[in-house]
Amino acid sequence: MDNETIVIVSGLPRSGTSMMMEMMEKGGLDVLTDEIREADEDNPKGYYEYERVKKLPDDTEWLEEAKGKAVKVLGELIKFLPEGYRYKVVFMERELDEVIESQEKMLKRKGTDEELSKAELKQILKNYRIILKDNIKSHPNMNVIYLSYNDIMSYPEPVLESVSAFLGGSLDVKKMLAVVDEELYRNRAD
Repeated sequence: MDNETIVIVSGLPRSGTSMMMEMMEKGGLDVLTDEIREADEDNPKGYYEYERVKKLPDDTEWLEEAKGKAVKVLGELIKFLPEGYRYKVVFMERELDEVIESQEKMLKRKGTDEELSKAELKQILKNYRIILKDNIKSHPNMNVIYLSYNDIMSYPEPVLESVSAFLGGSLDVKKMLAVVDEELYRNRAD
């Protein structure tokens, strides 16, 4: 990993982006976070977010600080990342039924309900993920690796070795493996 490239961790909500940020940190990559959003029942190990990211496209000055580090960027904000930087995107994917289940539980804890049926929500998320991938593909300065949360939970070592290779081969995969926590895999597809 060079000191000019910015590692972007993204994907649909509830797809393992916080876990991947923790893995990168444990593996030896600096991460850009501010710890404003605290750990809770939905993410007991923390969210690994940086609030200024949410101000894209109006605030891009923080990108200088992100060089050589990993930062979590919401999928819909990727299209606002300026072209003057080099990015390596680690895009987390997860079975959509599990994403929906996890989101529903999170919303219930917050006292809100989803008004769409599971089938409607699944189609919306499927289409949205295609749009996000198209945004990444159309960005001239982005290289991307697509990772399956489900594969990480089942066969983590080869997936994490591929992440390390994608980022230059210097991450400590053994320390990254220690982040995998079966007890936090609470919303499995049937």
